[in-house]
Amino acid sequence: MADVNTVNGDDEIVGPDKKKQKTSPAVKEGILLGYGNPLLDISVNGTEEFLNKYDLKPDNAILAEDKHKSMYSDMAKTFADHVEYIPGGATLNAIKLAQWLLRVPDATSFFGCVKKDEFGDILEKKAKEIGVNVKFQYTDKESSGTCAVIVTGKNRSMCANLAAANLFTEDHLNNPENWSLVEKAQFYYIAGFALTVSPPSILRIAKHSHEKNKTFCMNLSGPFLCQFFKDPMLQTLPYVVVVARNSETFAKENNLETTDRKEIAKKLAGWKKENTSKSRVVVITQGEGNVIVAQDDKVTEYPIIPIAADDIVDTNGAGDAFVGGYLSQLVQGKSIEECVRCGNYSANLVIQRSGCTFPEKPSFQ
Repeated sequence: MADVNTVNGDDEIVGPDKKKQKTSPAVKEGILLGYGNPLLDISVNGTEEFLNKYDLKPDNAILAEDKHKSMYSDMAKTFADHVEYIPGGATLNAIKLAQWLLRVPDATSFFGCVKKDEFGDILEKKAKEIGVNVKFQYTDKESSGTCAVIVTGKNRSMCANLAAANLFTEDHLNNPENWSLVEKAQFYYIAGFALTVSPPSILRIAKHSHEKNKTFCMNLSGPFLCQFFKDPMLQTLPYVVVVARNSETFAKENNLETTDRKEIAKKLAGWKKENTSKSRVVVITQGEGNVIVAQDDKVTEYPIIPIAADDIVDTNGAGDAFVGGYLSQLVQGKSIEECVRCGNYSANLVIQRSGCTFPEKPSFQ
């Protein structure tokens, strides 16, 4: 990030709400592109009876089995009066937070795969309402990806059905209109979960970013990715300038011979990279602990924003929100300190709400 030119001064632009907002003149339409698994979160205040009907536990997160497939439409009907639809999935969560903070129409773009069905239409509409330029690939082989969020008291039972999200292919990038968004973008963000779907798509975007001296960011995401999708991850890592997320699993699987997060961050920062003109930045969040940032041989810690336990509503999506806040400043050429500050702001805000949601306007200054 030290290689991104810092932009001084702000411009007034008209945001999606038709009101003037402050943003850096560096922010152009399409500056940030994300690719990931789009999921429509279907959130309801449920009942124990409904959980039992689908053999779900009150406080758990699982992938859907065949017995859960009818649950999503059942939720929409059973709890029709208070069902909430939230565009989600790790990458889209981060992209929509960045878009919300940037306040420039279509500053962000997003690729993913859905079906042209009821839930796919809702997912696309909700994401576009936030201001994200969504360019989905469509399939008729599976229904749109969904994640059931059933709230009972303080508990949340989550059941994800990836479905169409699993069917994204590199063919989407061959469409000139879609590839033009890749060319327009100066920054890219892909959560590691997409490694399970289309590694060739990820590598193609990563190589383009390298060839054009742009900034490619990736999240190592879940530990299972470091174990079972190690090869595509290691093929992509040399093109990554910014790496997010803690993973002792990565250290173990790659024989880094340490469990110390600061050392892991430092070794990741020094990992082989194609673009020797840019320093790799590694960002590790630790929940209630400090944020660790490694660049070159230097490791810095940044405190999070303190919060009382009673003020925490939902920690799901906190990591994605941090990434979105971080990216919103990165694309404006801001310092690492400012990127982390906005990441902490975003995460702190989201955990005080249900789901990865936010108010109409940000208060970050």
